[in-house]
Amino acid sequence: MAMPNRRTVRDLRRDNRTAVLQRLYFDGPTSRQALGPATGLSSGSISNVVTELAAEGLLEDAGVVDSDGGRPRTLLRVTPDSGHLIGVDVGETRVRVELFDLVMSELARAELTLAPGGYDVDHIVGLIRDGVATVLRDAALAPERLLGIGVGVPGIVDRSGTEGAVVHGQTVGWDAVPLEALLRTALADELPPGFRLFVENGAKTLGQAEMWFGGGRGAQDAVIVLFGSGVGACIVSDGQIYGGAHSSAAEWGHTTVHVRGRRCRCGAPGCLEAYAGAEALVARWREAGAVLPDGIAEEAAVSALVTAAYPDADARREGGAGADSRPGGDARDGARRSPDPVARAVLDETAEYLGAGLSDLINLYNPERILVGGWAGLQLGPYILESVRAHATAYALRHPAERVTIELGRLGPDAVTVGAATLPLADFFARGGHRAPGGEVPPVAEQPGWRASVEERAAR
Repeated sequence: MAMPNRRTVRDLRRDNRTAVLQRLYFDGPTSRQALGPATGLSSGSISNVVTELAAEGLLEDAGVVDSDGGRPRTLLRVTPDSGHLIGVDVGETRVRVELFDLVMSELARAELTLAPGGYDVDHIVGLIRDGVATVLRDAALAPERLLGIGVGVPGIVDRSGTEGAVVHGQTVGWDAVPLEALLRTALADELPPGFRLFVENGAKTLGQAEMWFGGGRGAQDAVIVLFGSGVGACIVSDGQIYGGAHSSAAEWGHTTVHVRGRRCRCGAPGCLEAYAGAEALVARWREAGAVLPDGIAEEAAVSALVTAAYPDADARREGGAGADSRPGGDARDGARRSPDPVARAVLDETAEYLGAGLSDLINLYNPERILVGGWAGLQLGPYILESVRAHATAYALRHPAERVTIELGRLGPDAVTVGAATLPLADFFARGGHRAPGGEVPPVAEQPGWRASVEERAAR
């Protein structure tokens, strides 16, 4: 028996607003006349929705275009300063907090370094609280203008209980941490009651950012890999991020690649992360004889490994026309430096394990596109990506391997924070551009500080 349609007029208006906002957001400035065919809405509905959204300050004029001999048509766009978002990346080496306007231009940031093993829960919560306060203060932004905060974290995020998001971060010693509840308490003095807060696995926020703004745009089936201290993956199937039960899918770094192999930081033997993660990469280099300063930061250690394996690394990164491509790197170097064969062997082995891990994803999910991101992926990619592709193809079944491309992510090191900020943005769209309850929104103030678009960050 057919179920009754319980959708109300309010639901219909919300959905219409959502359709218009999303079309303008992702496709850029569009005329009222073009919005109808693009959204499937009637001209009357478009007129009503545009009038509402413009009156609320969510839309603004973006110039005019000629219209085949008729009157010029006014273009509309989403108003950048009509809302603000915060993205938080709880990474392996730092907590990064960024404040964005509605079109994801950065207004302020705070970076708080983590000491090795600095994953005490209260400490992390305190860093996030301090970072949020810093970016709001630096941008002179009234907290009431904030649409929400998204937080990307390592580990499994379980939202099945009544206390909000609970994080199971085995690799960082988090066992059922009620992170959402802790953050709501910590931020109560900084933000209005009922503020929107979203917690998600960092690989998934990276994946969302690349699908919305980066190398994943236009793909229906994709895999976005987060390659940092550990490794993780975001699986996109038919245009949707795959979550599994309680958002625990795609803990790819903890699939077994070597029976009775190296002990992973999760405690299990033979995980992919124990061979392909940056932490394991540095550990294997030390075991092979590398001497590194005590307390050296992981990112600095990986940089040293690259320089040892590829002495012309700086020239290759800069890519300048006048750069000396000799292994010595600089014409002023009197002697030609040779690659360290041990460092090169460690990187070659890492590329093979990473390629083998990608082959599993290719065979399981048959993606059309794989993107490799994360700080280590972006740092190592120029040197090992070709080898990773070759190994992925060799280990995968031929038919799906011939139909996938493997590239680096395009959004740079800020991709997790950008993706985290899209969590409250997606919620804002789903509510038709209606703010959460919380009173009047103060007038838009001129926002000081550095502004960089997503495209500019990708170029860096």
